[in-house]
Amino acid sequence: MLSLVLSAELQGVTDLRPKDTAEEPYYYTFKVQCSSCRETHPNWVSFTRFDSREIPGSRGEANFVWKCKLCGRTHTANITAGPCTYVADNDGKTQKIIELECRGLEFTEFKPEGEWEAKGVESNTAFTSIDLTEGEWYDYDEKAGEEVSIKDVSWEIRNVK
Repeated sequence: MLSLVLSAELQGVTDLRPKDTAEEPYYYTFKVQCSSCRETHPNWVSFTRFDSREIPGSRGEANFVWKCKLCGRTHTANITAGPCTYVADNDGKTQKIIELECRGLEFTEFKPEGEWEAKGVESNTAFTSIDLTEGEWYDYDEKAGEEVSIKDVSWEIRNVK
């Protein structure tokens, strides 16, 4: 099991999470490596928690199915938990966003492409279309009359014991 973990400094916002619904799924984007031959796929790969693909030679399905070009093995991954929200109380600490069950592969890097959302701490103002690709985001909360931000964004992929 792997966890995608977020650490960030939130100012004036809380409940940061990917915009991830069945109608508008979030595409989680990773670099992937084969656990058998250690080959890393040259391109970023994306998948959603709502997609299911058949596993060749099996009756099962997975959110992500990948065949390593170097060793020819087929590997799978499923999002088993999340997405979880990052709350202002966690400021600067790490918080699990999703949990992944991986078979034969490892995700080595995450790219936060896609929309994120949060709400104002005191005003409950909904902030949508948050872009975290640059590692920071700034806006203004009209109701609270103050600048809001998300800074020092960092991602980590951890083994879950």
